[in-house]
Amino acid sequence: MSAKTLVVIGHGMVGHRLVQNLRRRDEAGAWSVTVLCEEPWAAYDRVGLSSYVGGWDPGPLALEGNDFADDPLVDLHVGDAATTVDTAARSVRSASGAIHTYDALVFATGSHAFRPPIPGNDLPGCFVYRTIDDLDAIRAATEGHGGEQAVVVGGGLLGLEAADALRSLGLVPHIVERGDRLLSAQVDAGGGALLGRLVSELGLHAHTGLGTEEIEPAGGRLAVHLSGGTVLDATLVVFATGIRPRDALAGEAGLTLAPRGGIETDLAMRTSAPGVYAVGECAAVEGTCYGLVAPGYATADVVVDRLLGGDGVFPGADTSTKLKLLGVDVASFGDAHGIGDGALEVVLSDAAKRTYAKLVVSDDASTLLGGILVGDATAYTTLRPLVGSPLPDDAAALISPAASTAGAGSLPDDAEICSCNAVTKGRISAAIADGACDLAAVTARTGAGSTCGGCLPAVKQLLTSSGVALPKALCEHFDISRAELFEIVRATRTRTFSALLARYGRGAGCEICKPVVASILASTSSDHILDAEQAALQDTNDHFLANLQKNGTYSVVPRMPGGECTPEQLIVIGEVARDFDLYTKVTGGQRIDLFGARVEQLPQIWRRLVDAGMESGHAYGKSLRTAKSCVGSSWCRYGVQDSMSMAVRLELRYRGLRSPHKLKLGVSGCARECAEARSKDVGVIATENGWNLYVGGNGGQTPAHAQQLAGGLDDDALVRCIDRFLMFYIRTADRLQRTARWLDEIDGGLEHVRQVVCEDALGIAAGLEAAMEAHVAGYRDEWAAVLDDPGTLERFVSFVNAPGEPDPTVAFDESGPRKVPVLVGMPDFPVART
Repeated sequence: MSAKTLVVIGHGMVGHRLVQNLRRRDEAGAWSVTVLCEEPWAAYDRVGLSSYVGGWDPGPLALEGNDFADDPLVDLHVGDAATTVDTAARSVRSASGAIHTYDALVFATGSHAFRPPIPGNDLPGCFVYRTIDDLDAIRAATEGHGGEQAVVVGGGLLGLEAADALRSLGLVPHIVERGDRLLSAQVDAGGGALLGRLVSELGLHAHTGLGTEEIEPAGGRLAVHLSGGTVLDATLVVFATGIRPRDALAGEAGLTLAPRGGIETDLAMRTSAPGVYAVGECAAVEGTCYGLVAPGYATADVVVDRLLGGDGVFPGADTSTKLKLLGVDVASFGDAHGIGDGALEVVLSDAAKRTYAKLVVSDDASTLLGGILVGDATAYTTLRPLVGSPLPDDAAALISPAASTAGAGSLPDDAEICSCNAVTKGRISAAIADGACDLAAVTARTGAGSTCGGCLPAVKQLLTSSGVALPKALCEHFDISRAELFEIVRATRTRTFSALLARYGRGAGCEICKPVVASILASTSSDHILDAEQAALQDTNDHFLANLQKNGTYSVVPRMPGGECTPEQLIVIGEVARDFDLYTKVTGGQRIDLFGARVEQLPQIWRRLVDAGMESGHAYGKSLRTAKSCVGSSWCRYGVQDSMSMAVRLELRYRGLRSPHKLKLGVSGCARECAEARSKDVGVIATENGWNLYVGGNGGQTPAHAQQLAGGLDDDALVRCIDRFLMFYIRTADRLQRTARWLDEIDGGLEHVRQVVCEDALGIAAGLEAAMEAHVAGYRDEWAAVLDDPGTLERFVSFVNAPGEPDPTVAFDESGPRKVPVLVGMPDFPVART
C-alpha cells in the first residue's frame, strides 16, 4: 500500500518537531511528508536567535536534522512558500508554481512580529526582531553608527533581547514600555523594580509607563515622540511589541479563525476543514493562541498521534519561563501573579544581593501555586515541578538562601523536569534504570535537554542520585580528570607527556590527552611550548604559533595591549602586510589580523614585528587573547576610572597564560560598558567607588553574561582577585571548558568561587597568587624565542624535503572587494608536508 501524503506549511521549530516525531514513530512508513518552508533557512532555533548577533553565522542555530537529507520520505522545499490552499481539492500551491496534493495538511505558519499602528512605523530605519533576515537588516543599519541611540518599542522578553543585541552592536538602547514595568507578563511590581534597576546599571535606558505616539524623520535620523512630550533621537527603531498568528492563508482557504486571531482548532488540533490541522503559534486551541515553544511542541505531538491513529488531545499549556536576559536571571512559573481566589504571597527581596523571590501559595498556605524569581533563578528547576504539590510548614524555606534546596531526586515521578519536551522525572529515572548512564544517553532516549538545555543540571542530579557515577576520565588513556592530572603535574613536577603516560596512563595517547597535557605543562612552567617533546603534543595552531586558515595559509596577530599601538608599530604592520601581500582586518578584540601568510613566511613576518617592539598576541592558543578597553577617564567625559591603563596592566600580566580554553578580558571605564566587559571571561567595570569584578562571561557558541564576583576594589585588590580566579579556574576546570560553563558546573557555583577567591575559604589564596607570580616572572614572547632558536626555526617550512619550495596549493581570489583564499589541487611532485 502506498504511503499517504502529509503537507506541512511552515518549517519553524514546531513544524520541524512534528515532522521529526512523525518520522520517528511511523515505523511502517505510512506517511510521506512534503514541507513548504518560506524562509531561505531550514528550521532553526528561534528561541536562541539573539546568539546569532556577533557571530553572524546561522549554522549554530540550525536544528538537528533539519535538512532530512537521508530520509526519502521527507521532501523539504526551502524558500518556497505556500500561496493558496484548496481544501476541496486537497491541494496546496507554492510560490514556485508547484501543486502539492495531500491526504492531511498541517498549518505550522507560526506568527509574525506586530508593528503597532504608530504614525511613521514604516519609515526607513524601523525594524522588527523576528528572523535571521531581520537581524541582518538591523546589523546593516547600525554600521558606522557606534555610540548612537536606538529605540526598542516594547519591554517584554523580545524587547530586552533586542535591546541587548543593539547594545552588542555598539548602540545605546532606550526601551519604551507602555506598562509600568519591564517583563510585565513574567514578573510583578517587586520583581519589575529590581529588574529595572539591574537593567539600568547595565547602561540601558528604560522608559516605563510611556507610549510611543509618533516617529518622524529628523535630519537623516528618527525622532521618536513619547507620551508626555519626551522625544528620543534615534538611529533606528526596533518594534518588539508582541506577535500575531499568521492565519491569513488559512482564512483565504475558508478555515474558521478565532475571534482574537489564529486558526481555530479543537483539542485534537483539528481545524474546520476535514483533514486539516494547525499547530504552534498560528493555532488557536479552543480560541487561545500560545506563543511559547513548549505548548507548540505539545500541539505537534497531538497531531502526530492523530495521524498514526491515536486519540491524543492538547494537555494544556505550561507557560513557565526561565531565561537569562542581559545577564540577569528571570523565571516565572505557575500562577505567578496570584490570580487564584485567596492566593497568598511569600516574598523574599534582598536589595543588597539584588535578588527577588516570590511564591504564590493557596489560601491555607498548603499548596504551591506559582512563583517569580529575579536575579537568582537557581531554585526554578526544583520549584516549578512542585506547582500543585503540598508545601512544607515553612514555605519561605523553599526560597531562603539559608535553607538547603531540595534536589531533583526528591521530586515526585510525575514532576516535569524538561518543560520544552514534557519529560517527567519518572521517564528520566526509567531511562537511567534501563542503562542510560550519561547525559547524552538520557537526552537521546527521552529528549530532555535537547531544546534549551535549562533542565540539564536537574538531569545530572537524577543521574547522581540514582547511583550513577558520572565519568571523569579524560580519555581512554587516562582514567582521571583534567583537574586531577593538573594536580599530579604540579605535585610531582613531571615535565614530559611520556613520563605522565607511563606512570598514570596507558597506550600511546590521543588527540584529546596530548593537547590537554601540553596545556597543563605550559600552565605550570615557563618552558616554550615547542621545546623538546612538547612540540609533538601541540595542535596545528600552537605548533606554528599562528592560526591555520582554510587554504593552508596562516594569520598573524600581534599583541596590542588594551588596543594600544604606536604610530611606528602601525606603520610596520602596514609595511608587513604590503610586502607579504597579506589581507588585513581589525578584529573585535582591538587588534589587527594579518591573513594569508605561508608557513615559511611566518618567521620573516615575526622578525619585522618583534623588531618593532611587538610580540605574539596568542590568537592561536588556549590562553589569554585580549583585554578589550574603552578609553576611560583618560579621554571620555563619562569615564570614572583609568580603564585604559588597567586593561594594559592586565593584558601584560596574563599574556601567555595557558588555560583549559581561551580567555578574554574587558575593562570599561564606567557603567555605560563600551568595552562589553560582561561578555568576557573576566570583566572589570569602573565605578566611583572602585572596580567591580565580573566573571564567567562568554560570547561563544552558548553566550552568557558574566556575574559579579566582587565590588569596590582598588587596583591592587582587583589584580589579586583576578590572579586567584584565573589560577583556580586553570587548576579545576575540565578540558575545553569555558569559564561560563565551569561556573555552572563547579560544586557551589559562583558563591563557592567567591568564597575561595575573595574569602580564601580553602586556604589556597597564597598558592594561587604565587603560581601567577611565577607565570609573570617566567613569561617570554613565543615568537622571539623561536627566532632565537635555529633548531626550532627549521620547522617553519611548507615541505620538509623541499624547504625552499613555497606551497603551490596556496591561492587567492582577488577579483572581488577583498582578498579571499581559494582551494586548489595538490602538487604532482613528491613532497612531505610539515
